[in-house]
Amino acid sequence: MYKFMLMEPTNQTFQELVANGIKYTIPRFQRDYAWDQEQWEDLWADIETLKDEHYHYMGYIVLQQKGQYDFTVIDGQQRLVTLSLIILAAMRSIQDNDEKNKERLREITARFIGSKDLVSLKVSSKLSLNRNNNRFYREICSLLKSPNPRGLIASNKLLKNAFEFFLSKSIGITGTEIAAFIERLTSGMVFTKIVVQDDLNAYKIFETLNSRGVQLSIPDLLKNHIFSIITTNDDIIDERLDDLDEEWSAIVSQIGENNFTYFIYCHHNFKNNSSKKELFIALRQLINTPEAAYAYLRSLTEYAPIYASLLNHHDEWWASQKDDYRAVRKYLEALNLFNIKQAFIVLMVAFTKFSCKEFIKLARYIYVLSIRYNVICHNSPNEQENLYKQIAQKIFNKDYARASHVKNGEEFRKLYPENNAFFNAFEFHKIPSRQYSKKIRFLLAEIETYLDHKVDYTKTSLEHICPYHPEQTWYEYFGEGVKDIKDRLGNMVLLGKDELKRSSFKDKTDFYLNTPFALAKKIAEYKEWNLQNLNDYQAWLAEQAVNTWRL
Repeated sequence: MYKFMLMEPTNQTFQELVANGIKYTIPRFQRDYAWDQEQWEDLWADIETLKDEHYHYMGYIVLQQKGQYDFTVIDGQQRLVTLSLIILAAMRSIQDNDEKNKERLREITARFIGSKDLVSLKVSSKLSLNRNNNRFYREICSLLKSPNPRGLIASNKLLKNAFEFFLSKSIGITGTEIAAFIERLTSGMVFTKIVVQDDLNAYKIFETLNSRGVQLSIPDLLKNHIFSIITTNDDIIDERLDDLDEEWSAIVSQIGENNFTYFIYCHHNFKNNSSKKELFIALRQLINTPEAAYAYLRSLTEYAPIYASLLNHHDEWWASQKDDYRAVRKYLEALNLFNIKQAFIVLMVAFTKFSCKEFIKLARYIYVLSIRYNVICHNSPNEQENLYKQIAQKIFNKDYARASHVKNGEEFRKLYPENNAFFNAFEFHKIPSRQYSKKIRFLLAEIETYLDHKVDYTKTSLEHICPYHPEQTWYEYFGEGVKDIKDRLGNMVLLGKDELKRSSFKDKTDFYLNTPFALAKKIAEYKEWNLQNLNDYQAWLAEQAVNTWRL
């Protein structure tokens, strides 16, 4: 990862970050200040530990170097701004009625906030915010109080409220105490600083850090590129920029930041063909003129509600369509329950190209394939993703015009596990029942429905025939293999309410006979419960699964 950087990551305190005339700029189109009271309270709790622990780790800050002392903040904006507001609130608390306090304020301003113009007394800040927040933030820096004009936008209200929140905290009484607090704060907050050459390298860093569980904002990075292209000729008025900003926010809001990167990947790949690692390179090459940037935004706006609704089968968007898409909800519910998102690239483009009837057919085909391929056979999701990209491209180019074209196409046939493979995988299949009870209930409910007992899996209980934690009597009764069967699908059935717990097998089967559940009644046919009968039952269950999920 280091080859993408100007220097290796270094740990620096906030004091070191802003030393020696260094300035930081938030890109003009980066998101507005967004932290609220929950984040302020969490940060303040961390600050209060500094008296005893001396240091607190603030995470990564990703910067792009523009000059010897000038950096663009790619990630870390919210933390930098909030720490600066705390310092400004502390400065406000220092009474400048004596020379020592006036000297302290001058020194704190120069070290952490910026320099004052000798005529206007306005501060030229070390930290410049985006186009919506910068003027308001500079006013706080210059006046050491939050302006209160009418019509504040939401993010400037947050800046105002953050400043006042920290102003209300017990920072100190005397100038000496407050200066000591600022020293403790700025020398105790530690960041890992990463410096990159350009936004492409920033994207590579984001991908690396995100894969390690450090969530950085790829939507912001892409937005900055798109908007910088749109404003290349500097001929766009602020009102139009505001409209575009709102469009972008609506896209991200619909999709959710955690789903955004995969949405962009799917959106790109039904027209093109790029790997996840090459995605940002490909987008930079594609979005290289204002016209291309506008077209890209229009396309995102078209597909975002489709993708968002694929993520949520309850979304009212489905009901708002002119045709009746209600039948698709069942299949989407299954895909989301089992976290199978590879299919979304196909469904997203199919929604725009297929009739309602054909779209629902296709969703069913993909649902059946997903249960076989992903849930039971555990085949390669990477191969599936690549073949789904090919299917999506053929749908987009109208090579596939109906669901049957997809089902009979070479890509789908390569993915679809044949009956014998599915049966063999199901016959001894285990799913950890304590973690995935809902998923097991869904699968068993689908088999119940195939056996003419329609059941809502959300209104059932999962019953272990041999108890999950068997007592000694069950150990002795079941015999060999009792320790290995607790998560076998053949050791579980559905009931309306599980009150049997560790009852004997005889008591359980007497109860099973009087329930409407087909699988429980099948178990009641056995005179005893042991490994041989469990294997026999799960083989029978596998046969039902083959017929439940088949094309």
